[in-house]
Amino acid sequence: MLYPDIERVLLTRQQIQERVAVLGEEISADYRGKELLAIGVLKGSVVFLADLLRVLTVPVELDFIAVSSYGSSSTSSGVVRFLKDLDKSVTGREVLLVEDIVDTGLTLKCIAEHLLSQGPAGFKVCALLDKPSRRKVPVKIDYLGFSVPDRFLVGYGLDYAGRYRNLPDICVLQREVYEGGK
Repeated sequence: MLYPDIERVLLTRQQIQERVAVLGEEISADYRGKELLAIGVLKGSVVFLADLLRVLTVPVELDFIAVSSYGSSSTSSGVVRFLKDLDKSVTGREVLLVEDIVDTGLTLKCIAEHLLSQGPAGFKVCALLDKPSRRKVPVKIDYLGFSVPDRFLVGYGLDYAGRYRNLPDICVLQREVYEGGK
């Protein structure tokens, strides 16, 4: 295997880039003639967000929000803590929240409620990955890259305990790694 600790590549860098280009076209068409505030959810969305920004053809400002629901665990605690709030106001703005992965939906629901309470003109969600089989609360994803199986994924910004974000592909992590075998 090309990467240690990796069971297999789920999505190649080429598949990801092709889908990001399509998402960029869809978002650009929907926001033509408008200014967009893209909000990345740190840290996982950074790689996806950077690639997405490069294919958008509308004026866009950038901000970040940081939350934690995992810590160093491999499963969500269900408790969402805000670690960094926005620097810019969303009031009266067209807002696009950019997530790396939607799992239970709890984190996305919490962030969406927080942002919507501030009165944006519009609010949509773009997620690279969705694990619908893990959903605990309903959430709406307006722009979706890929639906994925319930496996522990790393790479292209996704991590386990701070590692593997730099992998260019989205990969399935070997179970022994996150269950304490390594």
